[in-house]
Amino acid sequence: MELLNVKSVDKSYGGVVANHNVSLTVPKGKIVGIIGPNGSGKTTLFNSIVGHHPIDSGEIHFNGKEISSLTIPKIARLGMLRTFQQTHIYDKMTCVQNMQISSNIDANWKKVFNPFSKEVNEMVDELLAFVGLFKKRFLLAGDLSFGQQKLLEFAMALMKKPTILLLDEPTAGVNPTLINGLIDRLRQVNEEKGITLLVIEHNMRVIMNLAEHIYCLANGTMLADGKPDEIQNDQRVIDAYLGN
Repeated sequence: MELLNVKSVDKSYGGVVANHNVSLTVPKGKIVGIIGPNGSGKTTLFNSIVGHHPIDSGEIHFNGKEISSLTIPKIARLGMLRTFQQTHIYDKMTCVQNMQISSNIDANWKKVFNPFSKEVNEMVDELLAFVGLFKKRFLLAGDLSFGQQKLLEFAMALMKKPTILLLDEPTAGVNPTLINGLIDRLRQVNEEKGITLLVIEHNMRVIMNLAEHIYCLANGTMLADGKPDEIQNDQRVIDAYLGN
């Protein structure tokens, strides 16, 4: 079953074409990757999918519903969330407080000063333990390393129980010693919690081992797609990365 279906999407900024005629599908319960050289339009495509900006033309369907005209909060309520290259956390709040406020899809700041339910607090502890931050739960998020902040943001997204999670460069800036653990957690979330993953990743080793199907963007257009071994051996992809 197709959970996410992007059809012939165009997006330009002034005279600069960021995405042209881009299409992709993400089956429910799968891990799909997006790769491409810097400036190929990967993050723009993510921004279009989650409602950060309107598309110029095309269609975006999520769970059978056309969502290209919806706002970010409305799309989030449908079960689609994303993480960022640069983390979006509340660095003057503790890890626990970040998690608690993330349990509310509308991020109501007033609720952070009110008691949260036992269920929410148990989920906070469970997810912080899952990402390896339980012992740091009362530290300010701003005092964590960048890699740990990425793990916190990942856990914050899981608090909202998404159907699909869009991950923008999840291993960028992460200590190499933490990357294998992060990959294992992504697989676990997919296999045990049934969360579909769409992942932008520059680390070829990571994405080739993680994704079941990979799309490659170049110059704003879809250059190729296929299984990891097909993409690795596609001369068009090789040329795009070498600048040929």
